[in-house]
Parts: sequence; C-alpha cells; structure tokens
Amino acid sequence: MDASASPAAPDRAPVPHAPGPVPPQPSAPASRLRRLVTPVGVMAAVVGAFGYVATVDPNEPGHYPVCPMLRFTGVFCPGCGGLRSAHAFAHGDLATALGSNALAVVGYLAFAAVWVAWTVSASRGRPLRIALRPVHWWAVGAALLIFSVVRNLPFGSALAP
Repeated sequence: MDASASPAAPDRAPVPHAPGPVPPQPSAPASRLRRLVTPVGVMAAVVGAFGYVATVDPNEPGHYPVCPMLRFTGVFCPGCGGLRSAHAFAHGDLATALGSNALAVVGYLAFAAVWVAWTVSASRGRPLRIALRPVHWWAVGAALLIFSVVRNLPFGSALAP
C-alpha cells in the first residue's frame, strides 16, 4: 500500500515525485540534404585540391617544395611523385599517373570507393562502418614499405617517379 493512501493519514496529500532526468526524446531524422553536407564538403575539398594541382604543374620547378626524404637522402618515399601523379590523373592521363606513383593512383581509387559508400550510407541515414582489424593496418604498412624499397632498387625502377 502507498503511504499516501493509508487510513492513518487521510488529510495528507500525495507527494508529487521530484522531476528526474528527462530521457532524451528521439530527434526527428535529419533531412537527406543535411546528412549529405559532410561527404559533399569533403568531395568539394578534394576536387579543389585536384583542381589546384591540375592548374599548377608540379613538373615545373619552384611550384611545390621538394620531398625532404629525397632531398636529404636521395631515397624515394612512398609519396614521391604523388603530385605529378595527381596532375596527370586530373588531366585524364592514367598511364603517366601510374608511372609517377602507382600507389597514389590506388589511393585515389580507394578514396573514391569509400566516398561512394559513405555518401550512399549517409543518404540512407546510416553511419558508414569500415572495421579494419590490426592485421589489415599491418598489411597496409607492409605494402607501403615494400613499395618504398622496391622503387629504390634497380629492378624496381619502373615504380620510381
């Protein structure tokens, strides 16, 4: 029995319960346009960067800084030739882009695939979930290391920029 309903205290009014934390109300789903703002903004930044590299030729000296690793050690890093690759890719010259930095071209294509998946997920109101285990990150690191070593050896000169 409730204390307020006991026969011993008929003149007592029921005590109102103190307001506790209000549970969060489910918000209205965001509009499709609002959900697409971030992926579209990221693509706009990437298109802007590629547009800049397309107009300011990295093959002409003085436009971009020299790779510090190449400058101080004479060794090509995994990113060496990346700007020349982006310039060729932006101009639709896939063969030159691959010749400048094949790994960068793979990165452009991987970015495009992830961006499309992200945009589709965002338009449906779902978060993008890409779960990479540590073994995947180790594999990426190993691929970068192997690419770096091979492009600096005589037999891997085709991978050098």
